Amino acid sequence: MRISRTKAGTVFVIGSLTLTITALAYPAMLGLQNTSSAQDRVIANTRYGPLTEQDRDFVVKVRAAGLWEYPLGEIAMQKGSTPEMKEAGAHLIVGHAGLDELCRKVAPELGITLPNQASPQQQQFVQTSQAANGREFDQVASNIMRVTHGQIFPTIAKIRANTKNTLVRELADLANDTVLDHMTVLEKTGSVNFEQTVFQQTTPPKLPADQMTPPPPQPGAPMVVLTPRPDLNIQTSTPKPTGSAAPAPAATPTGG
Repeated sequence: MRISRTKAGTVFVIGSLTLTITALAYPAMLGLQNTSSAQDRVIANTRYGPLTEQDRDFVVKVRAAGLWEYPLGEIAMQKGSTPEMKEAGAHLIVGHAGLDELCRKVAPELGITLPNQASPQQQQFVQTSQAANGREFDQVASNIMRVTHGQIFPTIAKIRANTKNTLVRELADLANDTVLDHMTVLEKTGSVNFEQTVFQQTTPPKLPADQMTPPPPQPGAPMVVLTPRPDLNIQTSTPKPTGSAAPAPAATPTGG
């Protein structure tokens, strides 16, 4: 593997790592190829409002994202070559600990089973990043994460706009603020190649569903908890999750 630097100073990784990033730098999501009509299908009527397939899949996606981004945040705090990269790692840890807490409160209320492991694709994201060192680590990790955050961002907006479930709406609110914060700190590292990431966000490869789907938890296995880190005193715009379980009030048409 070799590193090529352009006249403008942008670094591109040449060789096997380029192929790895191209193949892997996309969000795992849930890996289900559902039609639009299937995604809109109501699968449960809860006291918080109807729950659709896309609502359920969104809760699982948020949980799965934390299962690889939280440990990658820890690695970034250890291996990041700049204060900005270490700061991005801290934001990943704090943000996903908050999202994980809310996911674990929302899921049982809605009858959703959460995974205990990230998907094989997501686990490979971590392994690919961990294999690099120094400035190369900053570039590999920040670009992988910027692509994944950039692709989930519009999905969050769609869920927030369309869901009729108050708990899913609450999770979407927190996810929106968290992902925006993470994209911002990743961009501040100076390692994001925007031309490459935007291209990869919009042209994801087609991978087998089993590579993109988090495995179901083993029966009787304790739930993995992403532990909050009170030692990380960082300032973010992300509100603390409330995990409220109050039933939704009756909707009142407003005409707007």
